[in-house]
Amino acid sequence: MANDWILDVLADLKTYAKKNGLSVLAEQLEDTALVAAAEIASMEGKAPTAAVANAGTTGHVY
Repeated sequence: MANDWILDVLADLKTYAKKNGLSVLAEQLEDTALVAAAEIASMEGKAPTAAVANAGTTGHVY
């Protein structure tokens, strides 16, 4: 769970991008968060599908 902080950072960046009219960047950050969540889950021995289901939220990925 030590790498979960990156998901919070990506969520914050996505929020900033949306609020400032950077819609393409916001979409890319959403995709990036999905990749990050899946990779973190695989490093921790958790199923990537669980990570993808929770990737759009901040906090811990279970």
